[in-house]
Amino acid sequence: MAEFLELHPQNPQPRLIRRAAEVVRGGGLIAYPTDSCYAFGWHLGDKGPLERVRRIRQADRHHHFTLVCASLAEVGRFALIETWQFRILKACLPGPYTFLLRATRATPRRLQHERRRTIGVRIPAHPVPQLLLKELGEPLMSSTLMLAADPQPLTEAREIERRLAHEIDAILDGGDCGIEPTTVVDLSVSPPVIVRAGKGPLGPITGRAL
Repeated sequence: MAEFLELHPQNPQPRLIRRAAEVVRGGGLIAYPTDSCYAFGWHLGDKGPLERVRRIRQADRHHHFTLVCASLAEVGRFALIETWQFRILKACLPGPYTFLLRATRATPRRLQHERRRTIGVRIPAHPVPQLLLKELGEPLMSSTLMLAADPQPLTEAREIERRLAHEIDAILDGGDCGIEPTTVVDLSVSPPVIVRAGKGPLGPITGRAL
């Protein structure tokens, strides 16, 4: 049965953040709030939670998972960044965007897109993941909290508990995050390709206000 951690959405309690970090370090799978919608999170070195998320989401080997980072410096450890890509990242992050970049050798192969060897990266503008990342001291692997048969992501923590209490290990209740997912941009090609238009505005990527 999943632990239910009720956090203040703006000033999360440090003891609950520490507890969530313990679950992640122990190989657990969590649900947590972001600046777009709720997401699954797990330790980047653990294969078990990754396979659980594949099963829950019915995701194939070509599904892009996301590396949630605390800073652009951290992103640079796991993704190859050219100057033009860095400018776009700096203009958009932190914020509700996921960027696809070529993975470095530091990125485990099982976390990369099987054919393209890319990785999704993200720096959310939400206090819960920001504090969790600080407590962990390393990135968090992540995926939108979307169930295979649902048309939209789950957005209410008690509903997540009702449907996934026996599938995950902890639920971080940070209030309603909405249902609009991140804007996904493929920066592994030039010019960039908008894979999915979501919550993040396209102006910083296209160079014009939209």
